[in-house]
Amino acid sequence: MGETVFTNVSVIDGTGAKPFDGAVLIRGDRIAEVVRGDIGDCGEAAIVDGGGATLMPGLIDAHAHLSFLDAATLGDINSLSAERHVLEAAKNARKMLDHGFTSMFSGSSARDNLEVALRDAINAGDIPGPRLKAATRQMTVTGGFGDIGQDDAYSLVLDGPEAFRKACRAAARAGVDTFKIVPSAQGTGPDPLAEDTAMSEDEVAAVCAVARQRGRMVAAHARSAEAVKICVRNGVQIIYHATLADDEAKDMLEAERHRVFVAPAMGLPYGRLTEGAKYGVTTDDFTRARAEREIETVSRTMADLRKRGIRVLPGGDYGFKWNPHGRNARDLAMFVELFGFSTLEAIQAATQAGGELMNEPVGLVTAGSLADLLLVDGDPTSDISILQEPGRFRAIMKDGTFHKVPEGNRRADLAAAE
Repeated sequence: MGETVFTNVSVIDGTGAKPFDGAVLIRGDRIAEVVRGDIGDCGEAAIVDGGGATLMPGLIDAHAHLSFLDAATLGDINSLSAERHVLEAAKNARKMLDHGFTSMFSGSSARDNLEVALRDAINAGDIPGPRLKAATRQMTVTGGFGDIGQDDAYSLVLDGPEAFRKACRAAARAGVDTFKIVPSAQGTGPDPLAEDTAMSEDEVAAVCAVARQRGRMVAAHARSAEAVKICVRNGVQIIYHATLADDEAKDMLEAERHRVFVAPAMGLPYGRLTEGAKYGVTTDDFTRARAEREIETVSRTMADLRKRGIRVLPGGDYGFKWNPHGRNARDLAMFVELFGFSTLEAIQAATQAGGELMNEPVGLVTAGSLADLLLVDGDPTSDISILQEPGRFRAIMKDGTFHKVPEGNRRADLAAAE
């Protein structure tokens, strides 16, 4: 079993604690030892001298869409053939690993079972990519969000508890990790942020019952306060958006903070307002007003949830033309600038808390954790925006194996250590 030692590094361990100067020993796919100061005799281990760079856990995205291909519209998501779609999703997987994301929790697949195949190919070592929790297509109701009137769309349209139950059983048979549902839908009227609750409680309960029976997780697109409450009551583990959560919904989330996660998914409105023009995307007055209101409202809500001790996670719905894959680490800057997180708290959300969502020993630089690590040129606790620059990553390691080998270290020695 090969060994690698990172020496002369500033360690961010992912717990929210301040960085410390130290060394980290990797044995096989695990972190074997973390020490403050010098590790001493390293024996036959391959040595990576960090030169004072930051060593931290790999980043984790809690709302990923690797099979969304930076489409301009919802209708364009599945515009390619199924075969080509798989190849393009594999490219996105590699891109995200290149950008420092070693784990991703899917917020839905564009096609049935696409992510199961992608996950299994990554796990087998056939293609490079983050460890992945594979999801279903998002399951919505007739007239709900995602029902765009196309048979081969990114959403599966279902009505009634039995239809949802049957779809979840089929998805469990196929090997998905997560059932994705859409309890809320954009409302009507002059309020640009209005949201309806589209799924019934019985439909949500049916999905959660199958998830408990088959050991799966449930993720929900829930913007309305009532949608959030239905999700909490029935055991949904991760709630996306929570845009209009009222005091009762926040109290319910706080009471279940030991098991529930929230990911605000702010990449879409933020990207539309700040970078849409760069990508040639026009924004009408209604869409602009909705995005502005959403950013303002979600910022207040997430700041409150943070104070209540609820785990708020990065993951910004990346995979659209104005919000493309590769911009994902922008979420951490938004957590600091908009939600009131410290830089260490934002990093903790993208590492330790993300690992808790993944339910795997990832997201920490501690003995026993899987060796998913980034060697970063600079100090992200002083400037968190550097995590948006893949050129800053001197090394990227997943499962104790280098995806990106640090310059100045002999490739042969590092390969032998793996």
